Amino acid sequence: MTLDTVKEAIVRYDESMAREIYLDNAATTAPDPAVVSAMTRALTEEYGNPSSLHGKGLRAERLVTAARGLVAQTLAVGPEEIIFTSGGTESNALAIRGVVARARGRHIITSAIEHSSVLTPLRRLAAEGYEVTELPVDRNGRVAVDHVVAAMRPDTVLVSIMAVNNEIGTIEPLREIGAALRRRSSDGRPIAFHVDAVQAWGKIPLRPREWSVDLMSLSGHKVHGPKGCGVLYVRRGVDLMPLLGGGEQERGLRPGTENVPGIVGLGEAARLILESGEAAAAQMAALRDRLRSGLSGI
Repeated sequence: MTLDTVKEAIVRYDESMAREIYLDNAATTAPDPAVVSAMTRALTEEYGNPSSLHGKGLRAERLVTAARGLVAQTLAVGPEEIIFTSGGTESNALAIRGVVARARGRHIITSAIEHSSVLTPLRRLAAEGYEVTELPVDRNGRVAVDHVVAAMRPDTVLVSIMAVNNEIGTIEPLREIGAALRRRSSDGRPIAFHVDAVQAWGKIPLRPREWSVDLMSLSGHKVHGPKGCGVLYVRRGVDLMPLLGGGEQERGLRPGTENVPGIVGLGEAARLILESGEAAAAQMAALRDRLRSGLSGI
């Protein structure tokens, strides 16, 4: 194959990509140009270690702090409750493993349609002797609050229910589940409430404090941010066991030098949610209704 042949193939590929219609945003989104620009600056200019005490390190630390504040604003929580991770999968694992390692009970409640990043660690815990109740859902993929309440036991330590299903888009009754868990906690037997909100962030308002949610997982690449960077909201007062050791970063819950460019990009994506999240969600809903209307006429 000659160099000219390779160039022609690249041109044809570029032209075909220009005509491509991308409909897989539930899997991943294209990084917003503002995200790319912010990350490029963090990679090429502000590349210091946030734990260093010199100028570059302090500037990198300020970038991480700013991103933390922006993410916190999207959830109406405190910046100190935001822990940066490598993505939704790690956030889910830290929430689940972190809670059960500190708890006395050995029973966990979830739904049968959770993402594999929730079901897999739970099933591994089951193999280690924990009891996991996987609740059924109705024909629309919705978990019944009554089923959650009925499944609670004196030794239940965790309930993990996703916010929006990644396959069919069902929105789960988080407020009602949280209220039921709050009533149980008033009896002196608190149960941690974890929510995988990876598919919900930027699409619906998320208010973990109002819904009595203790832990909430987010991911950057679902909201036009970077891959490889996520968030775990940890309500103030919740005690977690870290998955890793070796450093005190992220309140000691996620040790290791922070992924500053990824965090900066995720923070920029959070800023975009704050600026245009409601308008973007309304536009998405209008496009959905238009598609549904068109398909119903076929």
